Amino acid sequence: MAQVEPIKAYSDNYIWALSSADDNRVVVVDPGQAEPVLAYLQENNKTLAGILITHHHWDHTTGVAQLKLQFPDITVFGPKDCPFEGIESALSEGDSINIIGYDFTVLETPGHTLDHICYVGDGFIFCGDTLFSGGCGRLFEGTPTQMWHSLQKLSSLDENTLVYCTHEYTQANMRFASACQRTNDDVQAYTEKVNELRAQDLITLPSTIGLEKRINPFLRPQEISLQTFPPHQRPNDEEAESKFAALRRWKDDF
Repeated sequence: MAQVEPIKAYSDNYIWALSSADDNRVVVVDPGQAEPVLAYLQENNKTLAGILITHHHWDHTTGVAQLKLQFPDITVFGPKDCPFEGIESALSEGDSINIIGYDFTVLETPGHTLDHICYVGDGFIFCGDTLFSGGCGRLFEGTPTQMWHSLQKLSSLDENTLVYCTHEYTQANMRFASACQRTNDDVQAYTEKVNELRAQDLITLPSTIGLEKRINPFLRPQEISLQTFPPHQRPNDEEAESKFAALRRWKDDF
């Protein structure tokens, strides 16, 4: 049984630690800082067995060099054509890897960055900054079309798939989700739950694909009427992709 635990980094990052109950080996995902990872390993009597990188941004990769100094025999997996130079095993769409007994399939999900990939395991996904609970990543490098197709890949996964993204953005995302889905009862209920968790400084993750399909406006733009958009952000047609692009622009200014 997979165990996935959050290691907090910076102000709102999560470095995910994957292990199993009967094994002291750990794989970490997107270690933007080394210090909290090393502290986690020491406190839990674990050893680092590998690193998974979803994309090149500094807050997902800065800790890699120090971790490699401490654990020189581990492999750093990550996307091909990645500006981050620490990738040792470059991965593309459809590639499969096995690490500490867990199998992953790679999905290329350009949009937030051009090199972004996600790791789909047995019932869970490490999706970096592509999909957030209630939101999606900003389009720093890719196009709205690229991001829309990337999110469609994730939306097609089993609805019980656990979603492990790498930022605690849920509360802010749900404020926007509520603004553009005022009659969605699932949005209202989830917003209340998230607010209660954050009031206690508790994590809101993981989410699930099924939940995101009910509450995340970026996975269900077809359900949002044109009249909901601010006049200066309103798309020209009813196509889901056009509405997605307009939602992303609206969220950028929200």
